[in-house]
This record gives sequence, structure tokens and C-alpha cells, in this order.
Amino acid sequence: MSTFPISYIEPVFRPPSEAHSLILPVTNGCSWNRCTFCEMYVQPQKKFRARDEEQVLEEIRRCGERMIVQRVFLADGDALVLPTRRLLTILEQIRKHMPEVERVSSYCLPRNLRKKSVEELKELADAGLKMAYIGAESGDDEVLARVNKGETYESTLSALDKLRQAGITRSVMILNGLGGTALSEKHAVNSARLMNQAQPEYLSTLVVSFPGGEARFREGFADFEALDRQALFAEIQTLLEALELKDTVFRSDHASNYLVLKGVLGQDKSALLAQVRQAIESPERAPLRQEWQRGL
Repeated sequence: MSTFPISYIEPVFRPPSEAHSLILPVTNGCSWNRCTFCEMYVQPQKKFRARDEEQVLEEIRRCGERMIVQRVFLADGDALVLPTRRLLTILEQIRKHMPEVERVSSYCLPRNLRKKSVEELKELADAGLKMAYIGAESGDDEVLARVNKGETYESTLSALDKLRQAGITRSVMILNGLGGTALSEKHAVNSARLMNQAQPEYLSTLVVSFPGGEARFREGFADFEALDRQALFAEIQTLLEALELKDTVFRSDHASNYLVLKGVLGQDKSALLAQVRQAIESPERAPLRQEWQRGL
């Protein structure tokens, strides 16, 4: 029996919308890996490193021989930390050995783009990088500092603007509940302000959760008080009310969410707000997920 042509170091993560993509790891782990809310790459085997370039290129060649691929996701946590030259080589080999590929995407920390020019990003876009997933988490600088994100409102906006200028589609994620009860309103309002300035093509919300416990998170946020279900809905309501988006696909359908929301902002803003208000005022009539249905 032949083995799969890619060697993975578990666990491997990808956005929900990349469920049918070929996951191609070009790095292992996350180059920052200090966000206190994130447990994705804390295991010893996930210590950050760039994967051997020749191994990656050989895996691309073998995949091209064995399968027809239409989408590729560059893993792990922040593939765009790699030098532009190396990324261009990877993208060129994907195009050579897997000509059916229509889209290449990756996660992107805003810090990854500080030393990359718009011209470099345009080169990557022309070579096939079509989409970047950015975990903004919040637009509020106090919340970002409390969770050790290593970013600010301005650094995130700068990265999103560079991607826009380069023609790379942006999918941004905001964490519902990240500011706790004390910072909930600031978190929602400033996240909306960031999105209004950036006008991303996609926006999603997830509920902050701590499957491994809260000890790491509380190192920088000792007074954190988690939002209950109703408060989470109220925060989403504040976010939606403040959003002034022209043509952004909005999704709040991750497994962590109690209430599934899907629409395009701004045309569906009123309808989405009506769903949230029903969940707040008449939760027994709203199609809410039960706790056992919320896979994290």
C-alpha cells in the first residue's frame, strides 16, 4: 500500500472552508505562538520551524503524480512568515505539478507582512496565492494586549490594506467574548471600526473557548469574566449594529457558535440583527445549538 505523499506532524489545523483542500505544510507550528487564547500549536512537536524546502517541493511533485487537486492550503499557522522567494518557489511548483489548482490560501499573522511590500504580495497573488485568513481577534488595543496577540488595531489594518492592494482576498476572524464582561462593548465597537476601515471580503466570528483550561489565558487577564450565552448575543448585536460594510460575506457558523448567522453585509444587516434579537428576547423560539452540539 502506498503512503500519502505528504508527511504531517499532528495536530493539523485549517479553516472550515478549506475542508476539501489539500493541506500542504510549509512550516510547522506558529512563529508567534504567544496568544494566550490559542492552544493550536502548544504541543512540543509543534515548535515552530520552516519545513525543509526540498521536502516540500518533493511532496508537491508526488501529489501532482497521484491526485487531481483544485485547492491547496499552505499550513501551519502562518505560512506567509516565509521569505517571498521561498513562497514563490512553492507556488510555482504547485502550478507546474498541479495545474488544476484554482486557489492557494494560507493563514496570515499581520506581523508576517510588516517586511513584505505590496509589490511582493502582488507577485505572490500572480503566482497563485488568492486568499489569506487573518485572525484579527479584536480591534481593541486593550483586549489585544491582555491576550498577548502581539498586534494592534493599526498593525492589523496595515496588513489588511496591503493584502487588499495586492488583490488577495481577505477572510477575517473576530473572537466573540474575548474581552470578557469588562471589555465586551469596547471589543465589539472597535472590532467593527476596524472592519469598517478594512472592508474585508469575508468576516466570521467564533466564540472564545478554553478546552485546555483558562490558566494560560489568565496570566495576562486575571480578572476575565466569561460572557454567558445572552451576553455573547448582546456583543454580536453591538458588533452588527456598528458594522458598515458594503459587500462582505458574513459567517457565524463555526461549531463554537450558539446561533448560526449567514449573510452579506450590508444587504442582510437588518435580517441578521432580527435573528440576534430573537435569540436575546425569545431564546426558546430561536434555533440555538445545545451545549452538546458545540464541538470545539
